[in-house]
Amino acid sequence: MPLRAAISHSGKSIRRRTDRHWQNLFACGEPARGQSPMEQIPTAMRLNSQEQAMLAGESGQAAQLALQLQIKVGDFFGAEDMVPVRSAHLAADAESLRDFGVQYLRSIADRDGRFKIPTTINAGAADPDRPGVIGQRRVWHSRTRDINAALDAMGAHMCLTCVNYQLLDQPHLGEHLAWGDTGTVIWANSICGARSNFEAGPAALCAGITGRTPRYGMHLDVNRRAEVLVRVSARPRGRGQWSALGGLVGRELNDYWRVPCFVGDFGSPSPDELKFFGAALASFGSTPMFHWVGLTPEAPSLEAAFGSASPKRTLDVDDAAIAGFMREFTPDSDAADVVAFSAPQLSPQEIADLAARFRGRRVSDRVLCLATTSPMARLEAERLGHAGALAGSGVELIAGTCFYVMAPHELVSSRGFRTIVTDSAKLANIISGYGYQPALRGTDDCVDAAITGKIP
Repeated sequence: MPLRAAISHSGKSIRRRTDRHWQNLFACGEPARGQSPMEQIPTAMRLNSQEQAMLAGESGQAAQLALQLQIKVGDFFGAEDMVPVRSAHLAADAESLRDFGVQYLRSIADRDGRFKIPTTINAGAADPDRPGVIGQRRVWHSRTRDINAALDAMGAHMCLTCVNYQLLDQPHLGEHLAWGDTGTVIWANSICGARSNFEAGPAALCAGITGRTPRYGMHLDVNRRAEVLVRVSARPRGRGQWSALGGLVGRELNDYWRVPCFVGDFGSPSPDELKFFGAALASFGSTPMFHWVGLTPEAPSLEAAFGSASPKRTLDVDDAAIAGFMREFTPDSDAADVVAFSAPQLSPQEIADLAARFRGRRVSDRVLCLATTSPMARLEAERLGHAGALAGSGVELIAGTCFYVMAPHELVSSRGFRTIVTDSAKLANIISGYGYQPALRGTDDCVDAAITGKIP
């Protein structure tokens, strides 16, 4: 099984996948006539009696097929056994699943597939309440509707968010999870001290059904110890600079298995700044975890973070390095086509802040300006009047999705988009694969770009 079958993309490649990708992932099939499941799928993993019964079909066909796939993943990574997980977080957007993935989800639901543990759903490919918003083809809305219907029938929490940890599910130290989406996983591992790998959509789906996942990677103490020391003399401010810090270090490391530990006297970031920092670190570096001495629970000291070992590498980051990294993301043209506040989705506090920044100002007619959030946060923004204020300034507040999963490549041809301005390094990293030239700037500069139509 290819590595990407169990670990999500780092954001450096285009996320378009084919039907065949999902077909290969679910090519486990059913045991041949006359063969037991264990004969059909030889494994070195130790399975307990409950798992053996599940593999024999005693918990239903959906659980049987799910465990078969998990065994393949576990054998690939050398897992000795399964570990029970308290919750799952599933990324199942229409652009990734395509037609076969949608059909597969329907078949699982029709086979009485039900989630055994709390399972939250990541941002989808379309706003469920606003078909065709920003000129998106309506097929993405209809596919998203079908996906959501299948997941709802399986008992999922239909939160449609990549920030479940801000809204629904804050895990605790040492708790085992099976979460997808790079930003959610790095938050759980780092800020909460919980344990999860980057679970791609099929792997998280299976974990939700079986209530377990192979015990490898970030579930093991040995892989959570820091190996790289990052000394930060910079004093980043705002989402743009914090995400740039994460992107800069992630790009330099570019290694799932090499955990960084940050030290430095640079103030206390807000939860939202940490959110953008971690998402960028994970996107650029495939990094599932970081330590931060004095901030994260597994790093009360350098000695604790490194397990009394010495760093294998040391990096130094100053203000000039962050500024230089941001300026690398500068398009050929100074005309702003799109301004996006997205990836991760905005919190209610960030929506309120954005509404204040746009108050009394109007987005240029030449610019598409959008902000993405969760359906829950949009309801709160509507109640408080922030959604109406943003709409009055010409900002599209889109819920249940993130811009990079809305088939943005189609808007390049249909609407002539070329440049995009954002304060998210994660979005800047991913969106270039869709034909855009990104500009990574601070939030104030993004607002100015939306108003003037010019990239600062």
